[in-house]
Amino acid sequence: MRESKTLRILIADDEAVIRLGLRAMLEAQGFRVVGEAADGTRAVDLVSKLKPDLVFLDIKMPGMDGLQAATRLMGERAVPVVILTAYSDREFVDAAKDSGVLAYLVKPVRESDLRPAIEVAMARFREIQTLRGEVGDLEDILESRKLIERAKGILMRKLGIDEAEAFARIQRESRNTRRPMKEVAHEIIEGERLGNREPGTGNR
Repeated sequence: MRESKTLRILIADDEAVIRLGLRAMLEAQGFRVVGEAADGTRAVDLVSKLKPDLVFLDIKMPGMDGLQAATRLMGERAVPVVILTAYSDREFVDAAKDSGVLAYLVKPVRESDLRPAIEVAMARFREIQTLRGEVGDLEDILESRKLIERAKGILMRKLGIDEAEAFARIQRESRNTRRPMKEVAHEIIEGERLGNREPGTGNR
């Protein structure tokens, strides 16, 4: 889903040439870059002052790194985070998810990859906002999100639907049965583990 308004974006990377290139690509696609930072601490400060709609954080920066900054931002002010990294190993991806990162891009970043990553981050941010109203505590939100991500993957694979529809089905089942989405997600995961033929929600 395309964002209807012009997103205000903050870029944090300790390499000026990376910031310059990313700014140029983002502005070419119609986004507005409202600030830049060379380290995580400055990025967190600028988020508080500028209140951007989305933040790009480099994984490795002096002082506070991108994952530490992402954790701070999730705790202090929920803002979507896209991590920039030269490392695409499994361990990094798991650490990024644990810190609340919603999407990541591997350097060198291609302009064609920007909008999809931004749209994924914004969509997942809306999911977290929904969970925030249901759960509240950051640790519980991140734990619920892990289960929901797994459950969405099962629904997408089994039912041939996209990520947004998979989340909508989990949310709808949660409302209809008056159970937390975390519980619905756990049921879907257990159903898959036990080999149930109907892993989707709304099949009652």
